[in-house]
Amino acid sequence: MCTSILVGSEVTADGSYIITRSADHASRSPQHFIIHPAVSGQKRIHSTAACGGVNHFSWPMPENTLRYTSFPNWKTHLHGGEGFNEAGFGMTATESIFAKPEVLAVDPYNEESGITEDDIPDVILPQCRTAIEGVKLLGHIVEEVGAGEGFGVAFVDKDGIWWFETGSGHQWIAQKLPQDKYYTTGNQGRLQDYDPNSSEMMASPTLVSFAREHGFYKPETDGAFNFSKVYTRNDERDRIYNDPRVWQIQKRFNPSLVQDPHDGRNFPVYLKPEAKISLSDIRSIMRDHYEGTEHDPYTNGLNGKEPWRPISVFRTYETHIMHVRPWLPKEIGEVVYLALGMADLSVFVPFYAGLENEPMSYQVGTADADSFSAFWKFKRLQTLAMQDYATLAPIVKKAFSRFEQSCDKAQVEMEAAYLKAESREAAQALLNAFNHKVIADAQALAESLMNECFTVLTEKVEAIVPFRNGKHVD
Repeated sequence: MCTSILVGSEVTADGSYIITRSADHASRSPQHFIIHPAVSGQKRIHSTAACGGVNHFSWPMPENTLRYTSFPNWKTHLHGGEGFNEAGFGMTATESIFAKPEVLAVDPYNEESGITEDDIPDVILPQCRTAIEGVKLLGHIVEEVGAGEGFGVAFVDKDGIWWFETGSGHQWIAQKLPQDKYYTTGNQGRLQDYDPNSSEMMASPTLVSFAREHGFYKPETDGAFNFSKVYTRNDERDRIYNDPRVWQIQKRFNPSLVQDPHDGRNFPVYLKPEAKISLSDIRSIMRDHYEGTEHDPYTNGLNGKEPWRPISVFRTYETHIMHVRPWLPKEIGEVVYLALGMADLSVFVPFYAGLENEPMSYQVGTADADSFSAFWKFKRLQTLAMQDYATLAPIVKKAFSRFEQSCDKAQVEMEAAYLKAESREAAQALLNAFNHKVIADAQALAESLMNECFTVLTEKVEAIVPFRNGKHVD
């Protein structure tokens, strides 16, 4: 279960493209970081089952593949989440979305061998050079073998962002994000209009005819074709679990917009924000948990029965921001900012597309806590802070905020030096050294904060059970 936001270049503070998504499944789900090298002359079939994945999906891979990055599950090294390839194309997969039961009764998901989020990055990123190529290949796979589940996928390159949604086992739609708008979703298929003649829309060839044939779409009474109305689930589960997250994001970016938080079907698909959106804004919104309202499940004591599901939940195992600045060299112009664990109590650490080797702490980590892996350094801190959120969370959040602000400034300086470097080798050495230092510094800060939180808690516990002899400790 996830929350996604896409932002067009005309409404970002720096003219970049921004994509963000949280990955929310289970707290004990460490992610690793992998740089997959380019390969030539291979004969290989991608097999989910061979890696211990969720089903038996397989797909032939080309002889020559591109270098790409991913942040996969620790156990299978599938479920790659997000990444960029050497051509400058990036993607995030997937946002879980749900089709109508009556549609799935006719065209069910191919759970046995259809494509799922286990496979999408590792099939698309090694062979596609543009967002349009990525959309077309994923669409072709869905049409040929089917989707194993419902999902939304974002694709980005120097020309913009595309968003892809499944409607059933073999039906799909994709649309290019308007440059002057943003889009957000919380586990919902939200695309609506479809114009088969538009160069900024794509879909399965039978998207409309299938719906008409089976009575899901009746033009004479329904009017214009509406994808989400025809294909996607819309019931009481969406009212409190999904709608409020989209409502909250749109409220924060468009404060003057008045909407019923339980009327998600009528929320605008795209909106122009009332102010330009920055990386800092995105970091903030992905940490949102309805602070200052009756729906905040953390600040006034942990409340697991709060009906509104917040954007930032404890079982998030990572949240990422993909930042694309086409005017810069790909090596520094494309960055994944990764916050391991719960974004509200984590820090967004930059991973430049040009980084040449993986930090060891992002190569290890299992479902059992340890003291070395990057994932558990952050997750252990978060688990501790949640024991007394009102006291400890402000300590963690203040320190991580200062770190991010300092990192923002340091990145500007490093990138300027990179552009002025006398050789590619010198520029690359600068990038590698900087990126590894930032990654190490973030983990060192997490460990320092762990000790600070333990110090505070130690004093609080002693104050509760001092057992003094009168006024003295005997």
